[in-house]
Amino acid sequence: MPDLRAIALGVGAWVGALLVLLLPGRAALCGTCAVVVLVGAGVLRRWWTAAWLAPLAALVAVAGVAALHQALVATSPLTALAQQRAVATVHLEVTSDVRVVPGQYGELQVLRADVTRLAGRGTTWRLDAPVVVMADADWPRQPLGTRLETTARLVPGDDDVAALVRPTGAPRVVSGPDVWWDAAAAVRRAVREAVSGRDADARELVPALVVGDDGGLDPDLAEDFRTTGLTHLLAVSGTNLTLVVGFLLVLGRWAGVRGPWLYALGVVGIVGFVLTARAEPSVVRAAAMGAVALVGMGRNGRSRGVRALGVAVLGLLLLRPQLAVTAGFALSALATAGILLLAPVWRDALMRWTPRWVAEAVSVPLAAQVACTPVVAALSGQVSLVAVGANLLAAPAVAPATVLGLAGGLLGLLWMPLGVVVAAPAAWSAGWIIAVARWGAAVPTAAIGWGTGPLPLAALTVLCLLSVPLAPRLLARPGSTLACTGLLVVVMAARPPTPGWPPEGWVLAMCDVGQGDGLVLRAGPGSAVVVDAGPDPAAMEACLDRLEVTRVPLVVLTHFHADHVGGLAGVLDGREVGSVEATALLEPVGGVRDVEAAAGSAPEPAAYGLTRRVGEVTLQSVWPRPGAAPGDAGESAPNNASVVLLAEVAGVRILLTGDVEPSAQSALARDLGGLRVDVLKVPHHGSRHQDVDWLTSLGARLALVSVGEGNDYGHPAPDLLAALSATGAQVWRTDLAGDVVVVVADGEVGVATGG
Repeated sequence: MPDLRAIALGVGAWVGALLVLLLPGRAALCGTCAVVVLVGAGVLRRWWTAAWLAPLAALVAVAGVAALHQALVATSPLTALAQQRAVATVHLEVTSDVRVVPGQYGELQVLRADVTRLAGRGTTWRLDAPVVVMADADWPRQPLGTRLETTARLVPGDDDVAALVRPTGAPRVVSGPDVWWDAAAAVRRAVREAVSGRDADARELVPALVVGDDGGLDPDLAEDFRTTGLTHLLAVSGTNLTLVVGFLLVLGRWAGVRGPWLYALGVVGIVGFVLTARAEPSVVRAAAMGAVALVGMGRNGRSRGVRALGVAVLGLLLLRPQLAVTAGFALSALATAGILLLAPVWRDALMRWTPRWVAEAVSVPLAAQVACTPVVAALSGQVSLVAVGANLLAAPAVAPATVLGLAGGLLGLLWMPLGVVVAAPAAWSAGWIIAVARWGAAVPTAAIGWGTGPLPLAALTVLCLLSVPLAPRLLARPGSTLACTGLLVVVMAARPPTPGWPPEGWVLAMCDVGQGDGLVLRAGPGSAVVVDAGPDPAAMEACLDRLEVTRVPLVVLTHFHADHVGGLAGVLDGREVGSVEATALLEPVGGVRDVEAAAGSAPEPAAYGLTRRVGEVTLQSVWPRPGAAPGDAGESAPNNASVVLLAEVAGVRILLTGDVEPSAQSALARDLGGLRVDVLKVPHHGSRHQDVDWLTSLGARLALVSVGEGNDYGHPAPDLLAALSATGAQVWRTDLAGDVVVVVADGEVGVATGG
């Protein structure tokens, strides 16, 4: 039986960080003091032994560090200037690679940095404060480790950073990356080059497996990895480090390295891995958990591994308390704990009737999956049924793909043809992992939807806890194990019906696709017109599946922002699709390319003023009018070029407005004077920038807002919702209701939600 006091040490540290990070200042202080008093009273009364004071000390220590970090950020001059939205001159050191993300007015470069000097409002400060830099797409891209100076507008950030930095001028490079960052970048480039001749998916997956470099991975494939529980392979995880450093230690032993020198070689391997994968918090966390796994593989591994896990959690949270509220940290810690605590017991149960290698192959992914299931469900809203099987099938290919991919990159630095030869089996192994992910995602019931509210998650957690004592009893008998496996296969092979869905008499569905638009007009049995496809192919495809749509005679993309076109592949997959139309303004270019890649050709421009019948849908394009002004200078041209559609289904008049902004709305008010509709799709996800007079004049009985939960834009604006409600309209939001479906029953228009 492992010593659980080490686990308690990590739990105490975690609780201390959560108290400070999740509660307001005074409440956090009161909560911490209450825990200390209660535990202290328990010790004095001998409820617990004095050894349990260690978790209490860990709690207090981490809580103190977290509070100190919050105080330093709150009192930083950088934070003060950000509150004033001041323009200042900042000296930055880039601490992460650049990520390109879609923004409201085009693509943005996002990177993390540390500010070392700040000049603004007549004062100069020297400091060390973390920030997030959000620069336009044409801002010169800076490699990790670069030190630069730039003018920027400072904007308030979250609790983790002192400010958001929005550059207003070109940067001046003060110094380039240090030699170790250059060396790490060279290794990453060499890994990519060694597999550059392979097929597109394999050449992107190998760098992801080796160092977490998944920037070029196909979004559809990434979604398949999520569905099958293989996402951990795409990010830097403890598995990566365990494989790489473990292989290095094997080579060291083969070369005669022993004793302390072997430990030194392991440390060098860990440091080299962290530098190559980028020394970001997620990488440091993965390195710590990988080190725990290496300890657990040694003599008396289970006991030593459990102690190492407790110490690793404490050390990580002392170094960076903010990790306590990140999903990656929770998943890493829980998976490692599951492998150390549950897998050995379940392995021993299976070994009563299976060989040891089979028992270990099954018990390890099963234990990790059970330990992580509540957190995964909270993040994704679903429970994967194929995760254990997919991980079991993919596992044999992970080690060769990772180790040989890195070896190919290192040897490629010396002579690239040799690196290409060594990395070839890595690409073949990656191909097998890709096949497993696609096969698993194609299973009819690869995952089941699960609520993210407190009650569903509590119920799921209870089920996972019950599996801890029950699993060994089931696994110890071949009959019960095979029966459970057969039942799982039957459930996965048959797509379960959704009772009462789609609702009878539905005419319009606003799919819950997150922060984006995905709208479906019923054109007949199994047939629909799709207007926009949201940002996520899986979410859009799932919504159409729930609506039992198999034919899409027309797809209209209002404009090319990613939150309206990113899910197009989900519409096209497995359905009979007719024409794809879009706005004539081909911006942003990245969105246009994505649409062309998904559809296989450029979309046709939607014809202004054309009224047509598509099945049971009457559709008229009422915007953009040819020759219309592009809109005010402060507005988004792609938004104002949105295709606006006036539709009628079963006598219900519907206005679909895309993301048109106030100037375009005012022009529509002039063009469509006196227009009245039954249903209004509120423009731009309920942004506060609206022509409220026009929207409220439409007399809509239903106002639909397609918006993502917890989005960063403040959508929808409360004032707009209040104005629409004041007209008598019922306001429905996807972030609160899920799928919103307009139905007609006995001549009355109503709404059904869920699905």
